[in-house]
Amino acid sequence: MEENEEVNESPEQNPDSSQDALTRVTGMYKDWFLDYASYVILERAVPAIEDGFKPVQRRIMHALKELDDGRYNKVANVVGHTMQYHPHGDASIADAMVQIGQKDLLIDTQGNWGNILTGDSAAASRYIEARLSKFALDVVFSPKITEWQLSYDGRKKEPVNLPVKFPLLLAQGAEGIAVGLSTKILPHNFNELIDASIKHLKGQRFKLFPDFPTAGIIDVSNYNDGLRGGKIRVRAKISQRDKNTLVINEIPFGTNTSSLIDSILKANDKGKIKIKKIEDNTAAEVEILVHLPSGISPDRTIDALYAFTSCESSISPLACIIEDNKPLFIGVTEMLRRSTDATVELLRQELEIQLSELQEQWHFASLERIFIENRIYRDIEEEETWEGVITAIDKGLKPHTQHLKRAVTEEDIVRLTEIRIKRISKFDLDKAQQHLESLEERIAQTQHHLDNLVDFAIDYFKDLKSKYGKGRERKSEIRIFDDIEATKVVIRNTKLYVNREEGFVGTSLRRDEYVTDCSDIDDIIVFTKDGKMMVTRVDTKTFVGKNIIHVAVFKKKDKRTIYNMIYKDGRGGATYIKRFAVTSITRDKAYELTSGKAGTDVSYFSANPNGEAEVVTVNLRQVGSIKKLKWDMDFADVLIKGRASKGNIVTKYSVKRIELKEKGLSTLKPRKLWFDETVQRLNMDERGEFLGEFTGEDRLLIINQNGLVKTVIPELTLRFDDDMIVLEKWDPNKPLSAIHWEGEKELFYVKRFLIENPDKEETIITDHSKSYLEKMFTDYRPRAEIVFSKKRGQDRKNNLEINLEEFISVKGITAMGNQLTKEKVLEINALDPLPYEPPEPKDTMDIEVVDEENVASETKGGKSESSGEDEGKNDNEQTTLF
Repeated sequence: MEENEEVNESPEQNPDSSQDALTRVTGMYKDWFLDYASYVILERAVPAIEDGFKPVQRRIMHALKELDDGRYNKVANVVGHTMQYHPHGDASIADAMVQIGQKDLLIDTQGNWGNILTGDSAAASRYIEARLSKFALDVVFSPKITEWQLSYDGRKKEPVNLPVKFPLLLAQGAEGIAVGLSTKILPHNFNELIDASIKHLKGQRFKLFPDFPTAGIIDVSNYNDGLRGGKIRVRAKISQRDKNTLVINEIPFGTNTSSLIDSILKANDKGKIKIKKIEDNTAAEVEILVHLPSGISPDRTIDALYAFTSCESSISPLACIIEDNKPLFIGVTEMLRRSTDATVELLRQELEIQLSELQEQWHFASLERIFIENRIYRDIEEEETWEGVITAIDKGLKPHTQHLKRAVTEEDIVRLTEIRIKRISKFDLDKAQQHLESLEERIAQTQHHLDNLVDFAIDYFKDLKSKYGKGRERKSEIRIFDDIEATKVVIRNTKLYVNREEGFVGTSLRRDEYVTDCSDIDDIIVFTKDGKMMVTRVDTKTFVGKNIIHVAVFKKKDKRTIYNMIYKDGRGGATYIKRFAVTSITRDKAYELTSGKAGTDVSYFSANPNGEAEVVTVNLRQVGSIKKLKWDMDFADVLIKGRASKGNIVTKYSVKRIELKEKGLSTLKPRKLWFDETVQRLNMDERGEFLGEFTGEDRLLIINQNGLVKTVIPELTLRFDDDMIVLEKWDPNKPLSAIHWEGEKELFYVKRFLIENPDKEETIITDHSKSYLEKMFTDYRPRAEIVFSKKRGQDRKNNLEINLEEFISVKGITAMGNQLTKEKVLEINALDPLPYEPPEPKDTMDIEVVDEENVASETKGGKSESSGEDEGKNDNEQTTLF
């Protein structure tokens, strides 16, 4: 109903309304909605900064404290008790309690509380039990400094906020959706929060990053302190068990093994990835086995899992909390500062109360000693009235109370009269004095803590870490992620066809000419005989222009594919030759590769994935007195320019035909590769360590700490193990040297070998459980220093320097090698190798090389229709060849 709407029913419609006039609802909905929104924000969805709890969580903790006797309570009983304070149903309370219990911080659980890894729900609340953890009892409750309020029905008292002395909100995280407002605070590491609190108290800077109970790998580059606009990327931890099996051991936060497996199966059904089967062996720890068909690259499949499944996802935090009954947006750094400052204030209040109580104990203990030691109790024997008794005791105390810290009150005297005769008769002066001295020490210590409150708070946090920090080390590994381009890793799950004459391309033209396998997220590039070019997304059927002369999958930023073209510029125009690359375009835009004159015709066209420059024969028509009708042209003599360049003139006369005479070699240099250790990937962008220049036959040498040796073709999609110790360009003629410990014989051995089977992975240590690789040398003439252990009662033997080239000759990779020494070795050090001049490599300027991409590339998901600026528009230089 709209605001200001009037309701007026006729008597015929409602006989009872004949005496009613008008009912106005102006402003009613606005007020009600605001009240409702405020209630949801403050009382249900968003946690308070003071203690990090939402109201239902606070009431659960209060109920657990009231029921606490050290034993477990049925969750159903706790839920019922909580309903005295929380005016909602039992299901919402039970769900909230299970969420607290699964975070394994505040509640000790017993029974089936569900599994955050598999997504299994908890058993019914009547079957599971709970009690407060020791940590919760230490940091959450302190009744003497708690502010109380009446419960919703006025029968009970509940805490306004619990006096939590720890950044609990950041440790547990919080998520809630209110009316027009939401919050998403990610969980952080227990020990790191304590360290950050200590740094804050010391005036030092600190940084906080999330840590998830499901572990996984996280990229926090754009965390933005947990504020709105920030984002973190989370990935599953995937490793390769063998060439046909991948293992997922950790999953991203927000997923479980069931949802993760479902996403993998969906990606397989859509043809994005190709898998054989999945096994879920998850129990206490995650173990999902992904079996691959033979011939499928494990490295590329790992990337595809990140690109197309829930193995990678992004989380957008939104740090919103309640402070003074108002929503407040602050970062996690500021949250920690406020929480730590609040903890210091709570500790101060506790110390002041403790000091006051100790002073009261000392005061009464002193009065008691005076009362008994000076036998003042005898002064009341003759008194007949209560006032007389009080006066007599007061009079008896006065000569002895000068050293007291406050005046004696009537309440003090009343307490003295309550001392039993048995206590007076057994009063021990020495014990009383010791008790007073003990109280004085505790008072002095408490006062010292108050005077040095920050140091006391630092010690408090350190004590928390020592008591509860064990086993709470960081689970999520922080790493910078590489960007995975979807089209590089997607399985080519469909076929592309072309109808050249009519100008159609697509996946549904099965009766026409087959072009290539492709994926449904690929782009395709098309050239037509009239000198036009277009890039479009793969579809079932797309019209691109009649008389298609070339169609292929388009690779974005591909500088290695060079197009060679000869064309006639309009009717009766000259013939031009040009070479160009297409690196960036606007999708679905028709580009002119010529001047665009009517009658333009492409006489010769070729696409060369590695910049090959062929030789063609030009045949002219016999017109007039032309003397030279035939000659050869080498595309290697033509410079590679932008696609908009006009090119070089071949001839002004009419060309009869152009024929391919000889295929050419690549005119491109070998590609340079670098290894970026941060993301552990190869690149050509000069990031990280330079590995060298690679041609089509060159390979990478990889050696892991576990003794695995292999050589691989250097593709940018390669993934590398964390225990890799050697990564370099492989020289087939350079021997490798290793010192390894043989577990069975318990001796060091030296071996030198060549890799004879480049496509085979081999292990250079024995399979004994105690065998390990000590040192690996990839120099031509390596040297090592042996440091011997000192024998008891003898001088240490001098260090031994050995030339490994002379120590052992080159043998097979499976040979154990020669025994290094029988002496007990303390350590083995690598020395500078002996000088060696390797043979000069042959000139690689004209050697054909493999392309750096094996699949088409595009930004992940292909979201942008424009993939870059058009290049080469002003490159219109001309050179006349004839």
